[in-house]
Amino acid sequence: MRHNSDDKRFSRSSGHLRCMMANLTNDLITHGRLRTTTAKAKELRRYAEKMITLGKAGDLASRRRAMAFMRNKKAVTKLFNEVAPSYKSRNGGYTRILKLGFRPGDCAPMSIIELVEGEPKG
Repeated sequence: MRHNSDDKRFSRSSGHLRCMMANLTNDLITHGRLRTTTAKAKELRRYAEKMITLGKAGDLASRRRAMAFMRNKKAVTKLFNEVAPSYKSRNGGYTRILKLGFRPGDCAPMSIIELVEGEPKG
């Protein structure tokens, strides 16, 4: 019995899982929203919010940590120059998950994960 297993693996090796989450994070930062399965969206939220928090810090060490995970210079540049500065006054909750229903082929629950507006209202 595996104890203390709090993250989903999606039947992938740890390297494949890390690359998949990095690619999903890159696409979310680049496009602003993604259509994926609900389980992947919930797992992606953890990684994306950590990267936006690094972007809010804005220093060289944070940029290097983000680059080490995402490995896409255009996405990291957009994260630090456009996305993260719009969340300066927000303390978390940078993403939103909207349920879509079920995929026709295998009946997997589908969702849209998107970045919320930069400045909180009120």
